[in-house]
Amino acid sequence: MSNPTPPAIQHTINWVRQVVIACNLCPFAAKVDANDQIFYVVSEATTIQAALESFLLECKRLDSCHDIETTLLIYPHTFQKFDDYLHFLDLAEQLIQQVHYTGIYQVASFHPEYKFANTDSEDPANFTNRSPYPMLHILREASLEKALQHYPNSEQIPKRNIAFAHEKGLAYMKQLRDACLH
Repeated sequence: MSNPTPPAIQHTINWVRQVVIACNLCPFAAKVDANDQIFYVVSEATTIQAALESFLLECKRLDSCHDIETTLLIYPHTFQKFDDYLHFLDLAEQLIQQVHYTGIYQVASFHPEYKFANTDSEDPANFTNRSPYPMLHILREASLEKALQHYPNSEQIPKRNIAFAHEKGLAYMKQLRDACLH
């Protein structure tokens, strides 16, 4: 008998497929999802130190598991406040430098209360980075660089996502993300 998928992982898979891929927020996500190259893991951390340790553990997993293209490290028990999460994100990025992973791994950030600088918290564009749970997305830089070589005008992706979110509106973007929790 197989173990059931933890709810936080299932909700995140739903979000990746129903929001990120379906809305084409990341044009590279569909391929890695179809190839089963996304590793989803829940950190049970309740402290910053434990959360950093789980982050480092996942970087080491990527070192040894080359069939994993990218990892979504989910923190359902910590960083509920966005400011706390931003502090943690800064520490995780510092850790990448300290352990010499600069140029090897890159971190993208997602949070249920994500807010871009200089935006109102109710701006629909924030939902392009609003996930079901606080999480770190660990990407292989070499893979990202390779993908970007084959994607013209990649610098336009954020602008396109913002335009999409504004066109759809706050209620739609919120409903889309919230539907992933079922």
